[in-house]
Amino acid sequence: MNTFRIKTFIDTTLQGEKKMKQKINIQIFNWGPCVIRMKISDNFKKMLLDEAKNNKQDYTQKLAGILDKETGYSEESKKKIIPHLGECFGVYDQAFEQYQNKKYDKKPEYILSALWINYQRPNDFNPPHDHDGKLSFVTYLQIPDALKKENEAYKGRSCGPGGIQFIYGNGPRDCVTYMSFLPQENDMFIFPAWLKHWVAPYKSDCTRISVSGNVHDSAPLNNITRFAPKYLDSKKKEQEEKEYLKELKKKL
Repeated sequence: MNTFRIKTFIDTTLQGEKKMKQKINIQIFNWGPCVIRMKISDNFKKMLLDEAKNNKQDYTQKLAGILDKETGYSEESKKKIIPHLGECFGVYDQAFEQYQNKKYDKKPEYILSALWINYQRPNDFNPPHDHDGKLSFVTYLQIPDALKKENEAYKGRSCGPGGIQFIYGNGPRDCVTYMSFLPQENDMFIFPAWLKHWVAPYKSDCTRISVSGNVHDSAPLNNITRFAPKYLDSKKKEQEEKEYLKELKKKL
């Protein structure tokens, strides 16, 4: 079971935009759900790219995207990656405390339920979809210059070539029901897993690389089905779910 406890590595109080920028490059978007945009380190990016070379699990049939290639990380790779993810989700938790103006009674403990890498090619896209679990993330490892130039030349009003758009609610025209971004290298977005989003296609002859994943928390057993990972669809599903519940009981 890939479990990690959040580490606090910035001040426990995020007091204003100026102080936040001094500690870590992070943006909080309070438009409905809590979505943050932050930067990962070059070392973490290199690790994600290097570990992906060992990927053997084809994720194409598990995901909504119409992408060239999507592969899952091995359990051994996840163990190396988890400490870095723990720091990133620690930032999200502190941002969420500020967002709701309330401290956690107990810091969450998350379980990594899925982790995969995406290779997006021209005309590939992700239709509107959501994820399993409690929180999800996407981080961008490689954005070729050709795609950057295509974005600079774009004059439309949508999220732009290769852009990501989060969708929330069905309000009138004067209500904000979506937020759009043109991702940059090392960007990471963390957001509620239930939040619908989509990824636009692009025309440039290049490959953009990103990594996505889902986590759920060790909720009380009466809420366990809410966060249980649906990705456990192998022949060993029943046994894995029993082991999963056994591990949770030890933590309660």
